[in-house]
Amino acid sequence: MSDSSKTADGAVRAERDAPAGQFGLLRERRFAGLFWTQFLGAFNDNLFKSAITLVFVFSGLVAADQTDIVVNLAAGLFILPFFLFSTLSGQLADKYEKSMLVRRIKIAEILVAVFAVAAVLSESVQLMLIVLFLLGAQSTFFGPLKFSILPQQLKATELVGGNAMIEMGTFVSILLGTVVGGIVASAEQVSLLLSIGVVGVALAGYFTSRSIPETPATAPTLAVDWNPLRQLKALFVLARRDRSVLLSVLGISWFWLLGAGFLAQIPNLAKLHLSGSESVVTLILSVFTIAIALGSLACEKLSGDRVEIGLVPIGAAVLSLAGIDLYFAISAFDASETRNWLGFLAADGSFRVLFDLLLIGVAGGLFIVPLYALIQSRTPAESRARIIAFNNISNAVFMVGVALLAAVLLGGAGMTIPDFLLMLTLMNVAVAWFIFYQVPEFAMRFLVWVLSHTMYRVTHEDLHKIPAEGGALIVCNHVTYVDALLLAGAVKRPIRFIMLKSIYDLPVLNFVFRTCRTIPITGRSKDAAAYEQAFAEIREGLAAGDLLCIFPEGALTKDGEIAAFRTGVERILEETPVPVVPMALKGLWQSFFSHYQGAFNLFKGPKRIWSRVTVTAGEPVEPRVATAEYLERAVNDLRGAHA
Repeated sequence: MSDSSKTADGAVRAERDAPAGQFGLLRERRFAGLFWTQFLGAFNDNLFKSAITLVFVFSGLVAADQTDIVVNLAAGLFILPFFLFSTLSGQLADKYEKSMLVRRIKIAEILVAVFAVAAVLSESVQLMLIVLFLLGAQSTFFGPLKFSILPQQLKATELVGGNAMIEMGTFVSILLGTVVGGIVASAEQVSLLLSIGVVGVALAGYFTSRSIPETPATAPTLAVDWNPLRQLKALFVLARRDRSVLLSVLGISWFWLLGAGFLAQIPNLAKLHLSGSESVVTLILSVFTIAIALGSLACEKLSGDRVEIGLVPIGAAVLSLAGIDLYFAISAFDASETRNWLGFLAADGSFRVLFDLLLIGVAGGLFIVPLYALIQSRTPAESRARIIAFNNISNAVFMVGVALLAAVLLGGAGMTIPDFLLMLTLMNVAVAWFIFYQVPEFAMRFLVWVLSHTMYRVTHEDLHKIPAEGGALIVCNHVTYVDALLLAGAVKRPIRFIMLKSIYDLPVLNFVFRTCRTIPITGRSKDAAAYEQAFAEIREGLAAGDLLCIFPEGALTKDGEIAAFRTGVERILEETPVPVVPMALKGLWQSFFSHYQGAFNLFKGPKRIWSRVTVTAGEPVEPRVATAEYLERAVNDLRGAHA
């Protein structure tokens, strides 16, 4: 068999064996064990928490005037370990082999479940509260592990899908655990059923954890610091090394604040403002939780197998608009009679309320998954688990904060629940604006995503030929004012563009180009100093391992054909020899941003708005043969007849 045949067979086999999207990961041992371990762990936590909360309220174990105190104490004890042990859990997850740690945590969960049996059978409120604390502790130690295992076991193109599946599984398991916990609490044999449930699920979690592949330690020489306050300060210093990571932690924590704020108010919202029974509470919780899961799953499709933070502003905007409309939907709802879930669905305005909650949940999924993936992809492997532990502490602080805020405003100040939810929504606008202002990359990627998913239908060909790392130069034909945005949206590596200063200075686009660290260039005859400064920046960028892109025609095409490539590209390669990747943009001529019938002239005939565009890459060219003439022919061949 020839080498080419072997290669072809191998490619077909690799394609056949590759997971079919994010759900295909469930067939992969490197992911499935972690997914089901996480799913069962979250289910068990919420099964026990939901059941004993209802037991506290309805069984008579707690005096009626003490119920609120005990229920809130239970919630606080479950969160407390995140404050106490997160710094330690992050250090251990970086220092030791991770699959071994997961199995030990699952063994600890079995012991906690056995202790829970004793607490439930003895009907001891104090022991049940201790069990909640211990369940929170084992969740604290598991958190950094699950999110630091993902980037070690998954490919970069699978990271968004893997995070989406974990988030989906988490919210579905929370919902199922809450519902099953309610069913168990209402049964006659509550103690027996709850005991069997928590022990059985803990055992199942241990067996699924045994299939998690070995995941090596990333910082085996790390000296563990047992002082949580000193470590908290150290983790903050680690997180702020990359501003986008620190702001992503803030964004995730804000999401959990919103989620906790909305979820906590749903029971009273349904009862007081929608006149709903317990079944209406279950309906609303189900819609909200499943919506977050659906939004999480949508991220992979919308991201195109990359960490697409352009979805974060979309999630923030949809969440805010839906939250504002929810306020008016609740105000317009007729709450004059009590209804079960069927009666609620039959009432005027109910679908508007549910649709707003659905949008809020979906938007939340779009908001949070890219942020988790960004933290994982941009944090050094040796400190990744500790950064995730810092994120967990931040999440806990924000969730406790919204609980205290609700207690003050709803209990003390007399604010209504719709007013409180509207306030959170308006605060979301301010927080999102702050994050996007501090890290313009979010807004830049949003513009790129919108452009490549609205005005153009973009497909990709052979982009795997672009070097995954190291300095390299892309050369491409130049058709429209937004060519750079289309390339930035297609290529997974960040690209630094070299472009004419006249295009670099265009309003709105200048914001994007500056965020991409674009190198503006002018003709030598116009400004010799600026011309030389541009080449100095090019040398520095390539030497630092950046991926640069130049449009060697020097201007947009006036007739749809590729003009002669200028020799500036030859000077770049003489000064810094790097691989050159020819690329072509096909299908852009006659589109709105081209010079077809005059730049931006809409009155000389129609221009295409929904253009079918192809971005294609050729084989990398060695710098010694990459003359301007050779590269022009290569780009022409790639483009073919599709101008």
